[in-house]
Amino acid sequence: MQKRANNEFELGGFNHVSLLCDDMQRSVEFYRDVLGMPLIKTVDLPKRPGGGQQFVFDVGNGASLTLFWLANPTDGRPGHFNPPAGDQDPNVPQWNAAISSLNHVAFEVAPDKFDEYYLRLKEKGVGVGPIRNHDDSEAQEAEELHPGVYCRSFYFRDPDGVLLEFACWTRELTDEDVVHEPKTAADRVATATA
Repeated sequence: MQKRANNEFELGGFNHVSLLCDDMQRSVEFYRDVLGMPLIKTVDLPKRPGGGQQFVFDVGNGASLTLFWLANPTDGRPGHFNPPAGDQDPNVPQWNAAISSLNHVAFEVAPDKFDEYYLRLKEKGVGVGPIRNHDDSEAQEAEELHPGVYCRSFYFRDPDGVLLEFACWTRELTDEDVVHEPKTAADRVATATA
């Protein structure tokens, strides 16, 4: 992936992404034991109402994934801030999620390891969706890998139903890949009334 300059801030990528979990032990078993992420820090949070925990996993290149367990979390709104019960199919990203909610977390994998990792997760009993070859066709996906595919990915879920993705860039992105005008809140209203 070509590095592009940020003229405002010198960012080094993500420091961490934080998720809430229902059962820290179950989540540790998934992220550490199934996905192989080293657990690098644990924190007890006794000052939270009822208490809590924070566990940090190394996801590579200096980035981390932080999981929080809270004794008194707020209730989610099924279908808005979390997937509805029973809708845990890794084939179906939650594109109808509410604004400010998390859609999914994608982990960068090396292109030459992509197919191996897909099979490895299946062998570990993780339900994985189909491999997606993202391209600029009308369907936005190709059945087969070809020179126009710019990213390959597949989805799966953690024990709490958070949608995760393994993804890899397959070609260099250039200025020619930036061709769309950004939509606004007004565009959403116009689409809803059309």
